[in-house]
Amino acid sequence: MRRRNSQPRQNPKMTEEPVRESSDNRKRYTGVAYIVGLITVSLTFYVYFLPLLSGNSSRTHIAHDVHETSHPADIKKQKAIVEAFQHSWGAYERDAMGSDEYHPISHGGSNISSSGGIGYTVADTLDTMIILGLTSEHQRAREWVKNNLVFDREGTFSTFETTIRVLGGLLSAYHLTTDKLYLKRAIDLADRLLPAFNTASGLPLPSVDLARRVGVPDQYSPQVISTAEAATLQLEFRYLAELTGNPNYWYKAERVMSIIDKLPHNLVPIYMNIETGTFIPSEIRLGSRGDSYYEYLLKQFLQTNQTEEVYNKMYEESMQGIHDYLVQKTLTKHMTYMAELIPQNGANGQLSWERQAKQDHLVCFLAGSLMLGATTSGSVVKAISVPPRMEELSERGQRDWKTGVDLLETCMYTHETSTGLSPEIVQFKTLESPGPESDRDWYIKGSQKGGPSSYDARYMLRPETVESLFIAWRLTGNIRYRNYAWSIFSAIDKHCRVQSGGYATVLDVDTVPVTLDDKQETFFLSETLKYLYLTFSDSSVLPLNVIIISQAHPLPIFRPSIKLAYVG
Repeated sequence: MRRRNSQPRQNPKMTEEPVRESSDNRKRYTGVAYIVGLITVSLTFYVYFLPLLSGNSSRTHIAHDVHETSHPADIKKQKAIVEAFQHSWGAYERDAMGSDEYHPISHGGSNISSSGGIGYTVADTLDTMIILGLTSEHQRAREWVKNNLVFDREGTFSTFETTIRVLGGLLSAYHLTTDKLYLKRAIDLADRLLPAFNTASGLPLPSVDLARRVGVPDQYSPQVISTAEAATLQLEFRYLAELTGNPNYWYKAERVMSIIDKLPHNLVPIYMNIETGTFIPSEIRLGSRGDSYYEYLLKQFLQTNQTEEVYNKMYEESMQGIHDYLVQKTLTKHMTYMAELIPQNGANGQLSWERQAKQDHLVCFLAGSLMLGATTSGSVVKAISVPPRMEELSERGQRDWKTGVDLLETCMYTHETSTGLSPEIVQFKTLESPGPESDRDWYIKGSQKGGPSSYDARYMLRPETVESLFIAWRLTGNIRYRNYAWSIFSAIDKHCRVQSGGYATVLDVDTVPVTLDDKQETFFLSETLKYLYLTFSDSSVLPLNVIIISQAHPLPIFRPSIKLAYVG
């Protein structure tokens, strides 16, 4: 699955041979609803969260504000999304409460470790219940956290997944409620995760044994970690450091970024060597194992009130690299998509790169990220209009805004399937690889309508497109984006819903009636439904100039009180 290679990676910008097109498409590794409900969770929640609702929090001063125009809630659509959440959560609570994962068809749960679960689904979903105003559901979940959540578990737990889902979920729940139970649990978990960073380079090991408090290398490639796994831990650990005053959380996570920044880069391969702290020649892509590295560059800059310019620099360089090498247009409709670069060893031993017209569903996060970056990092005025006027954006900001808008249209284009759902991976037709005959500029490798189907054809309740639609709606107020979001929700509710409770993965988005896989991903509750709900909320709920959203977990923007160890 992973290959071991200790050579420093080379950047396509630095190679002599040009990027070439390739037909080798290899399969990847595997409202205000009720503001009353929100406020009545607790008095401390009311005191803390009300300033966030109005966007007038006294806790921070934002360098570049997006002054969101008031967009009213669509209560009818919100209610439908809340019902879908209750249909999912109710089944999980009935059949598998406390289990890490839920299987809605067989009505059971499963855990990451044989020694017991660590509350993946519960912790990941706490803030969704709070935001949706589901007071009784949240209270029962809190009681489970208080009485049953235990991190003293032996086994192999993903450093990355445990951080973004469990630690991030607990910290977000604390941010929204100031309930010290969540902070206490977050500290316990973080202390068990920190030993993963105890390596020769400071890059974390991909897994950790929480009971023994030791990092665990990959079984097959013990020196390897993916770039996204290493560089998608920073927001959570930084916020915890700010809350506790413990700089160790901050410095351990920040060390990873200093390692990456010292290497020649603007686009990065998806694998790193933990021992040497260098890149391994491997694919360059914005999908799996690479995606959230790019997402977190911008969010690290925004999280600390735009005070860490090094992350803005890294973000700008990466967006330039994306535009130089990855942005492509389809043959007939001229839709914007993000290609991948595949390393090739030349006859003289020089590394070159072949471009592959392949895009994961995961890449669709970038559309909203580009639009958010254009109105913050790419702004030339303090207060950005909604929608932004182009004269308010720098030349780079205008470029990124346009690419984000165009990419989001492409992501919606991939929803033009028999189910209205987007596949996990699409291939775009090129002159070298025209693909099967159809009216679409893209196709699903190894699949055809009616079957047979490949892994690429599945829809696993992913949130990336609806995340970008939420951001686009907030930054523009264009009803187009709400309409897109509703079409996706309607398709999910029609094809993924299990009548006895829960939602499941569709195995082939181009074949109806659908066949379902017996798994409800935790991110469906924690991300997909949350973004959909927020898209139909009043725009004063979680305003973008007060919070950042990390893996759908809202965390506050703050001016750091801890002295930075790394300034670039």
